[in-house]
Amino acid sequence: MPDETNDIGLERADYQGSPNTLCKGCGHNAIIGQIMSACYELNLRPEEIVRYSGIGCSSKAPTYMLKRSFGFNGLHGRMPSLALGAMFADRTLTNIGMSGDGDTASIGIGQFKHICRRNPPMLYIVGNNGVYGLTKGQFSATTEAGVSFKRQGTSRYLPVDICMEALASNASFVARSFAGDPKQLRQLIKAALRHQGISVIDVISPCVSFYNFAKNLHSYEYAREHEIPLHELEFVPTDHQIMIKDFEAGTVRNVKLHDDSIIRLKKLDKEYDPTSRWQAFKVLEEAEEHHQLVTGLIYVDPDIPSTFDRYDLVEEPLNRLGNGRLRPPRESIDQINQMML
Repeated sequence: MPDETNDIGLERADYQGSPNTLCKGCGHNAIIGQIMSACYELNLRPEEIVRYSGIGCSSKAPTYMLKRSFGFNGLHGRMPSLALGAMFADRTLTNIGMSGDGDTASIGIGQFKHICRRNPPMLYIVGNNGVYGLTKGQFSATTEAGVSFKRQGTSRYLPVDICMEALASNASFVARSFAGDPKQLRQLIKAALRHQGISVIDVISPCVSFYNFAKNLHSYEYAREHEIPLHELEFVPTDHQIMIKDFEAGTVRNVKLHDDSIIRLKKLDKEYDPTSRWQAFKVLEEAEEHHQLVTGLIYVDPDIPSTFDRYDLVEEPLNRLGNGRLRPPRESIDQINQMML
C-alpha cells in the first residue's frame, strides 16, 4: 500500500535526508523532524529549497533533512552572508538556515544582527542548547550564569537572549519554541516559511550529553515545567479553507501575511499583541525576571519591506542572466567614469 502523499504527489520520505548521527534524544532531532513535516504539509518541492548552516551540532542538521534540495555548510558564524549571496542569486527559492547558539550568538553575532536588519525572506532557526556540544561541553553565549560544567568551572556571565537580539536588530518575525513541543514548533515553522522577511525562531533544544541539568532552562525537565505559551497558534495557508480544529471558544486574533495566509492566535492567560515591539520586549524581560520560558509568536510585522523590495532587481534570477545582460555596455561605463571626474 503506497504511503500518503501531499498535494504535489510527494511522500514524507521525499523530505528526509541522510542517516542521522546526532545523539539519541537530542532536541535537534525534533527540530529537523518538524522542518520536514512543515515542508511536506506546505507542499514545498525539495528541489526549490536551499538549506544553509555554519558549524556545530545544529549546523549538521541540513545533512539529515531534505536531501533532494540544495545545501551549503559554511564557516563558523558565517552562514548569514553565505545565505544572503545565494538569495540574491535566485529569489525564487525557499531559504532555510539552521544555526546554533554558538554559531549565532558567539562567533556569528555580528552577522546574525545584520541579517536581521536586512530582512531577507528566510527561515532562521537557532537550535539553542546553551553549550558547545560538538566540542564536548564548553560554555556558549546562552549558558546561564552560575551553571557549572565538569571541566569548565562556573559560568560568570549573563546569557545572550537570541529573541532580544533579533528584536533589537529589527527582525520582522521573532518566535521562541521548545523542542519538546512539536505541535507549536511545526506551526511556527509553517508560518515562518510563508513570512516575506527574516523569521527567527529560537528553539530551546536540550543537549542530553552535556547540558540536560534539571534546574537549568535548557533541560527537558525545566522547559516542560516552566514553559509559558503566549497563545495557542494555528497556521492557515491561503489555499486551504480556514478551519480551527482544536481551539475552544475564546478571544482570537488573526495576523494576515503577504500571501493572505493567516496566523491565528488564541488568547490564553493574558492580552498580548504580537505586532507590538514594545510588548515583545516587555514579555521577554518579565520572563527573564521570573526565570520562565515564554514560547510562541513573540513579534511579527507582515508589512515591512524585505531586502529585495529595496532594490530595483529584475524578475529573472540573477544566476540565469548571461554575461551580455550582466555586463554594462562601454558607453555606460564611460558615462559613470565621467561622473566621477
